Amino acid sequence: MTDEEKRQMKQFEAKVRRLISLYQTTQKEVADLYTELERKEADIERLQSELRQSQSDYKNLKVAKMIQINDDEHHEAKMRITKLVREVNKCINQLSTES
Repeated sequence: MTDEEKRQMKQFEAKVRRLISLYQTTQKEVADLYTELERKEADIERLQSELRQSQSDYKNLKVAKMIQINDDEHHEAKMRITKLVREVNKCINQLSTES
């Protein structure tokens, strides 16, 4: 081999080593990206689960609030009726005492 051929062979070997190094670096980056992707997918699944739970809790809270409002209205109506009955009883007592 001539000196020129040896030099070209060394340059070729250096380029192949560099190419192998870049390939290994790229493989590591790809593996890291797959790991990150799996982690992000797990985060998305967890967040979707939390969203579904929050939506369910919200619906339950709305139903509970509607029931509470109805109970409050029921209680207020009952109190108004009781007040009216007392007033009617007072009127009856007054009429009874006048007679």
